Parts: sequence; C-alpha cells; structure tokens
Amino acid sequence: MDISEMTIGFAMTGSFCTFKKVIPEIKELVSRGANVIPIMSENAQRFDTRFGKAKDFIQEIEKITNNKIINSIDTAEPIGPKKMLDVIIVAPCTGNTIAKLANSITDTCVTMAVKAHLRNERPAILAISTNDGLGLNAKNIGILVNTKNIYFVPFRQDSPYNKKNSLVAKMDLIIATLEKTMEGEQLQPMILGTDAIKS
Repeated sequence: MDISEMTIGFAMTGSFCTFKKVIPEIKELVSRGANVIPIMSENAQRFDTRFGKAKDFIQEIEKITNNKIINSIDTAEPIGPKKMLDVIIVAPCTGNTIAKLANSITDTCVTMAVKAHLRNERPAILAISTNDGLGLNAKNIGILVNTKNIYFVPFRQDSPYNKKNSLVAKMDLIIATLEKTMEGEQLQPMILGTDAIKS
C-alpha cells in the first residue's frame, strides 16, 4: 500500500516499556513517505523512567518525523476542524486512555486528538498496552471494538501466568493494521494466542 501521500497522527501514551518497540514503526512510516505528526500525552512527555528520559524520546521522535510534537489539549483540538490527519494511531494506548476514549472523557492531548479526528469519520487505530485489559478495562475495550472507525492492532496476553489481566499489542503489526484499516477492515486475528501453554 502506498502511504506516501498520507498524513498520519502518531500518539504515544505512558506505557514506557513499549516505546522502543513503537519508535521503529514511526521510522518505517516516515521511510515509506508518510507525513507523521507526533502527539505525546502529558505523562509520556514529562516522566523519566528506567526505560529512558522523556526529553530524549521527544528529541528522537521530532528528529525522525521532522515535526514538532503536539503536546497539549489546545494544540490537539484543531486536528478536527482543520481535518489535519488521514488516520490517527495511538501506540502505546494505555488502559487509562482506553477508559477515557470509551467513556468520552477528553482531558488529555491524546484523547482530544482522537476525539477531534473521529468527528471527521476517519479511522483511529489503537495499540493497547495495559495491565488491566482483562480486568476493569475489558468492558472499555469491548465498547471500543464496537465503535465505528476504531480499529485495533492485534493483541495478546503478554504474561498470562504472572499478570493474567495484562494485554499488549504486537507493535510490529502496526503497519499491517494500517493497511487493512485503510480498506475499512480490521486486521485478523485481532486476539492473538499466547506463546506459552501451561498444562
């Protein structure tokens, strides 16, 4: 699929452990000619963690995309009225963001970006990464699976015996999901099997 004419919003929320898997997907989108507009949640752009420093991630992403990061509600709001994006990808998409999207809560730059974009009836892709995907957030994932114009990067339990409620998207399927999404289809299977079977 030719994505060289596309403008893609790429939003990152605070599942810091997945950043190093997500950044190569941003690079691939740019290498294929897409104009990638980066968006970072307030937590993602503020907190240093054992996975890296926030300022380093910001500098790397802005260098890759050659675009400044959208980093506030007021800079995200014009995405809707200006019809800035063809598609928006949220990767990683935390349980907090999932819950807010499912319940129409718009109090971060990422939830504003998605809400503003969806008003144009254009697709949003979520790559979930949450410790409670099969817990309290299961109902919210169900709501979003059944919401028009929302698609999911296929996901699985990432540690079924240590963190049985934890779900994480297979981040290297972001581009394959994008390709299917632009055809109006959900990439299948959406729920992947786990690698380990315990008898």
